[in-house]
Amino acid sequence: MFNSHEEALKFVADQDIELIDIRFCDLIGTSQHFTIPADQFADALENGLMFDGSSIRGFTSIEKSDMKLIADVSDAYVDPFRVCPTLAVNCSIVDPFTDAPFPRDPRQVAAKAEAYLRSTGIADTCFIGAEAEFYLFDSVRYQTQPYDTFVKLDSVEGYWNTGREEEGGNLAYKTPLKGGYFPVAPSDKFCDLRDYMVKLLSDSGLKVERSHHEVGSGGQHEINYRFNSLMAAGDDMMKFKYLIKNAAQEAGVTATFMPKPMAGDNGSGMHSHFSLWKEGEPLFYDETGYGSLSDLARYFIGGLLQHAPALLAFTNPSVNSYRRLVPGFEAPINLVYSARNRSACIRIPVTGTSPKAKRVEYRVPDPSANPYLSFAACLMAGIDGIQNRLEPPAPIDKDLYELPPTEYHDIPKLPCSLDAALEALRADQDFLTEGEVFTPDLLETWINYKEQNEVAPLRQVVHPYEFQIYYDI
Repeated sequence: MFNSHEEALKFVADQDIELIDIRFCDLIGTSQHFTIPADQFADALENGLMFDGSSIRGFTSIEKSDMKLIADVSDAYVDPFRVCPTLAVNCSIVDPFTDAPFPRDPRQVAAKAEAYLRSTGIADTCFIGAEAEFYLFDSVRYQTQPYDTFVKLDSVEGYWNTGREEEGGNLAYKTPLKGGYFPVAPSDKFCDLRDYMVKLLSDSGLKVERSHHEVGSGGQHEINYRFNSLMAAGDDMMKFKYLIKNAAQEAGVTATFMPKPMAGDNGSGMHSHFSLWKEGEPLFYDETGYGSLSDLARYFIGGLLQHAPALLAFTNPSVNSYRRLVPGFEAPINLVYSARNRSACIRIPVTGTSPKAKRVEYRVPDPSANPYLSFAACLMAGIDGIQNRLEPPAPIDKDLYELPPTEYHDIPKLPCSLDAALEALRADQDFLTEGEVFTPDLLETWINYKEQNEVAPLRQVVHPYEFQIYYDI
């Protein structure tokens, strides 16, 4: 939004901004914030802001708790949900004594990945367009106790509500199971809310390209906005999630970016489109190549596929992610690439003859990912592919879910659980530590956190389905 501190301060004064919301991202990918009066903004820009890093997930221990935030006004925007006029400002984290980047700050990891790309001479910019799908529910109830474990979702659109008695009468037009792709109203009951979301996103600086209902019953949606450079794309995704969640809450519904909230219906992905540029020129196009891809783009794909099992730890970092990565739901598990083919891990979209539009779509990631870490890790894998001229397996232009069993099983597959992905990251991480983009300390912290706080606890939870199949043994 602003090109300098002076521009930001002038805007605050001219628009009678009363508060500055200071935001940063924790290691897991959740926005954190505190608020300062606008009259402290100038000092904050000059000297930074101190905070307790030991109270933030994955950051630091109590004896090293003092940390400093450095504001970045380039993506600041006026928060539409605050009563007092409030400017939201992203921050990066540095050491309070040396101002060195904090290695566990996801935003700093993204910045280091961009710097490393430039240092290689391969390209100077990585553009990323991410498509985070989400669900809107009327009600979400859940509880996990030794004696009472359940989840109860509800939606006015849900296929399971065709027989429900509703106030004023059940007006039908529920979304059939896996039948939500592009219906008009009255089947699509969220047109006005999505329109409102689009306005909020546009007002905040995102250039929206399209908005629509998605496949899932119960209210799955997608709003696409324009690509951006790597760290800025991470900022955009954090902004996107914030605005979508709060717009939903304001409308009396709840939004979730959980990859697989319902069994038997489509999960929510975060398909990520990558392209490399140098001195304003695109590098992924060659009209003579397969899918009009250049050799450099093909090697980039080779890197993604080679390191895909390890990448999962960042692109699909939740236990729930692996409920989505199963055949039959357009969630890719096959380690191949293909033009137009949504059953492959990597799709080459049809983009016409424009070199500037040529890109590769990595269909694996989901919106539980920390976007800064996910995008940075994918770029590092692509760089490794280019540097080592990694040839991907031959493309397969078939529906991979309909192949004969012998042919299907010959295709390498993604790991099927978070703990397997974390083991893959343990075994394959050298490509991430190049240029100290990901430090060994960050990788160890990430693996340990996920194992201790997500994998191990869920192993101990008794699932209701176990009663259905085992109780009468």
